[in-house]
Parts: sequence; structure tokens; C-alpha cells
Amino acid sequence: MKIAIVLTSHDKLGDTGKPTGFWLEELVAPYYIFHDAGIEITLASPKGGQPPLDPKSDEADAQTQDTERFRTDRAGQRALANTVKLDALNAADFDAIFYPGGHGPLWDLAEDAHSLALIEETFAAGKPVGAVCHAPGVLRHVKKPDGTPLVAGKRVTGFSNTEEEAVQLTHVVPFLVEDELKRLGGKYEKVDDWQAFSIIDGHLVTGQNPGSSAVTAQNILKLLNC
Repeated sequence: MKIAIVLTSHDKLGDTGKPTGFWLEELVAPYYIFHDAGIEITLASPKGGQPPLDPKSDEADAQTQDTERFRTDRAGQRALANTVKLDALNAADFDAIFYPGGHGPLWDLAEDAHSLALIEETFAAGKPVGAVCHAPGVLRHVKKPDGTPLVAGKRVTGFSNTEEEAVQLTHVVPFLVEDELKRLGGKYEKVDDWQAFSIIDGHLVTGQNPGSSAVTAQNILKLLNC
């Protein structure tokens, strides 16, 4: 089994002058769930190399057993420092794809032609497509084989409007994940802010927030029968 984990290369939080990137826990919790299940993992990003880490996800209150494990994982650190360029990935080479969040993906991966093609080809092949927190926003331009939005008519979740309000970035992000999923015809669902929540609809798997990263990854394993 092989899975591609696609990370953002975007490091600027709008016009605030503050940094952003991927959210550490949303990478490492799924990374170890896949790794410990014996799945071969390829990390990729639009620019390749070391993707930007959202510094807030590296603060003390955001740490977990998985983030601590990753700090001493030389192989994992090496893979993260040397992500493959996204345009080098071939959907046929993977059994599933997964997108961690952080705010970065809203700017680059949501608009990246290589990302859109990777998702569309993976989905059309009946393979699991997973995204957590802000990463369901990368689906905004993705189409089903019939040309309709991928999320149209599907049960989905992602970072909620109230969670975005809580982190005071409602007017900074290029779009709100909840609103965009609804606009595209997705059947958006959520639970209370910061509670773990993930939805499987067919072979699309989405998670609401950082605390949902592990259950989202576990749901991908269910689809892979791992």
C-alpha cells in the first residue's frame, strides 16, 4: 500500500505579515497511523523540499505524543525536509491521498492545477481522498468525472466558521471552508468547536479540525481495509 500526503508550500498569512504553513499535528498523527499500518508514505508539496510549518502548531499547547515522537524521528524529519515536488506525483502510483491542514493550503493547494488533477484522478479511480481541518478547502475546484463539484451532494466537514472566528482569522483567509463547501453543494456537518469529527462518504474522507486528524486517517485505513 502506498499513500501520498500533500503539504502546502505557502508561508504567508494573507497581508498580516505573519507566517503560516501546515499544522504539525495534522501531519504527524496521520503519518504515524499510516506508517504503523505498514503503508509506504510519500510526502509532497508544490515547491518540494521543506514545507513551511505554522509556528503556532509548534507551541507547547499544541504538542501531542505524536509530535514528540516526530521530533526524534530522523527518517520522518528527513522525509519532511525533502518532500517530492507535487508535479512529479502520478495518481496511479498511490492507493490513497491525504491532505493535512493549516491555513497555507487555502492559498496554494486550493488553486494548484497539479493538486486538482491528482485529486480528480485519484477520486475517479475509486481510491480514498482524505483532507482534514482547512484542507477540505483544496476541493473547491475539484470536479467529479461528470464535471460537477466533487463535494456536491456529499456529506463533508472541515474547519467551521465558528472555529475560524475563534482564531480571529475570518477576515484574513481567502475563503471560509464551511461556506465554500456549502456553496459547492456539499452537505456540510460539524460538531462543537475543537471536538473530533470525521465523515466518510463513498471514498471521500473529511475531518473538521486539528483534533480530527487521527480519526480521519483511521477512516482512510478503513477504506483501504488496513
